[in-house]
Amino acid sequence: MNDSTVVNTRLRTVPLGNTLSVLLIISYLLCVGFGLLAPEQMRMYEAWAPLLPGFEWLTWSGFFIGLVEVYLYGWYIAALFVFLYSWFSKGNH
Repeated sequence: MNDSTVVNTRLRTVPLGNTLSVLLIISYLLCVGFGLLAPEQMRMYEAWAPLLPGFEWLTWSGFFIGLVEVYLYGWYIAALFVFLYSWFSKGNH
């Protein structure tokens, strides 16, 4: 492959941060919705609780704290991923 056919695209933090945050919010909402509809032994809120400090099942404050935290997790993952991707794509390792 010659150099003229290689496309050097830069990964951007903002679009990736928004994408991952919305993906995690959708997943969170689906899990909460599933937890409201599923039998108790199939609910997933116990899996979320250790990852989301302040999250409490079936309280409005717990719900909104979980929502904010999954949004922030998306940005954390995006920022770290873009930094590492940029680092390794430059050959600085």
